[in-house]
Amino acid sequence: MFKIPKQAYTAEFKELAVKRVTDGQVIGAVARELGLVDQTLRNWVKAAKRGKLNTPGGKAITPEQMELSRVRAENARLRMENEILKKATAYFAKDVL
Repeated sequence: MFKIPKQAYTAEFKELAVKRVTDGQVIGAVARELGLVDQTLRNWVKAAKRGKLNTPGGKAITPEQMELSRVRAENARLRMENEILKKATAYFAKDVL
């Protein structure tokens, strides 16, 4: 199983994602559109309700770093899906032979 690398997001990105959820959009749909895990977005919404979404002193993340992190997470997810498909193919091919 592949481990998804830890990602860092800008404060603006988090705020916009939380704003979309608080404006009435479904968490799952927003998370899929932004390439996030649902639980990550839920955690951001909870933190925003408590007023602790953005921690002071956090390091600044460039857009390039954020994009690289998103692409790495997507790559890990696709590799995991590929492994699942390989195993399923082998399982069903065994029945045919």
